[in-house]
Amino acid sequence: MTVDTPNPRLRTFGSRTAGPGRPVYVVGEIGINHNGDLGNAFALIDAAADAGCDAVKFQKRTPEICTPRDQWDIERDTPWGRMTYIDYRHRVEFGEAEYRSIDEYCAKRGIDWFASPWDTEAVAFLEKFDVPAHKVASASLTDDELLRALRATGRTVVLSTGMSTPKQIRHAVEVLGSDNILLCHATSTYPAKAEELNLRVINTLQEEYPNVPIGYSGHETGLQTTLAAVALGAAFVERHITLDRAMWGSDQAASVEPGGLARLVRDIRTIETALGDGVKRVYESELGPMKKLRRVRGDLASV
Repeated sequence: MTVDTPNPRLRTFGSRTAGPGRPVYVVGEIGINHNGDLGNAFALIDAAADAGCDAVKFQKRTPEICTPRDQWDIERDTPWGRMTYIDYRHRVEFGEAEYRSIDEYCAKRGIDWFASPWDTEAVAFLEKFDVPAHKVASASLTDDELLRALRATGRTVVLSTGMSTPKQIRHAVEVLGSDNILLCHATSTYPAKAEELNLRVINTLQEEYPNVPIGYSGHETGLQTTLAAVALGAAFVERHITLDRAMWGSDQAASVEPGGLARLVRDIRTIETALGDGVKRVYESELGPMKKLRRVRGDLASV
């Protein structure tokens, strides 16, 4: 009697599974592109759900922890007037009431949501919800305390690897453990230049971490390079999304608008279908052209 062993490169995201041979798990990264407005968040959730994304993602910070103390009182101009930086950080941060509304709205739209916690208090906050995963932003890859807190949740953890050396990535994987993680290749420039995307790192990570699914978190403009990442084997794709790239905010220019997001998901699904299983065969649809065009038919016995 043979026993099927589970594929070590598959990861659970709620009711979905990501990894080789499974549909690419597509995430619309809302981040803070909602600008602290719940209506904007709902509109972005709608755009992601309508496009066919599997999930949307937010960023969750405890401002007093994540903002350096010497920057708290620096004033800056914002769409809501001139305010201190710490007040601004609070202005674009959602609390529990807003996330309860987001949780209900996503359930209604049939789409998952999760977030990148930037500190351990944010991890505890997100654990109030039944999120399918947690995400480690590239900027947090070297934060061992945060990684240990995320590992302790037992949930799938997506680790972005932008602005990180191979040694730093290996250490983060050791801290998190490899059983529940998914690694994402990323270049942490907003927007990232095509010549700095280095998409073949996806294959490098696949070789170095044979038991871990590899994805792609893109910050470029345009869609074609993200599609190339899927063709190279990315099992997970994340792109920042926005209602309008001209909106106020540092991430808006490197984000995808609703129409582009719909095209991206459509084309990802087409590429998945076109990649096939790698087994060379003669399709029934080829028999007619074969009969018409091939002078010497040859032996069609399978090898």
